[in-house]
Amino acid sequence: GDQRVIDMRVKNLFFDRPAVQRAIDPARRRALSKAGAFVRQRAKTSIRKRRGTSRPGQPPFAHEGSLRRMVLFGYDPRTESVVVGPVGFRRGNAPSVLEFGGRATVVRRRGGKRTKQAVRIAARPYMRPALEKEAPNLPKVWRNSVRGG
Repeated sequence: GDQRVIDMRVKNLFFDRPAVQRAIDPARRRALSKAGAFVRQRAKTSIRKRRGTSRPGQPPFAHEGSLRRMVLFGYDPRTESVVVGPVGFRRGNAPSVLEFGGRATVVRRRGGKRTKQAVRIAARPYMRPALEKEAPNLPKVWRNSVRGG
């Protein structure tokens, strides 16, 4: 249902799509795509696969990998920029709660019984630090995208 619609919209914004290629000139497209790819990779590698819970203020740990897989980037025609972040989660607001902190409902299993419990989760940012770490490299991406003429 809704998941397919969201995924279709995101896929239509990938930089290799004809509509995106028509919307922006090649040099700008290359620069934005590289910037998005660098920030995406930095965010993905910051989410390490480990058991347990990361410390507040540190990137979250990946238990089964869906958060890392769903960090994507695409062109935003409204702002004429690249957008990087997690997409495609069917239920809940886990990616946002992990980044900014907030409330979430967790399911606990004890002795065959399942109980739901509202918990407060401290921020474990992974997108903001990725952008901050890649920011010094982004001017080079733009400089290399423009050829003399």
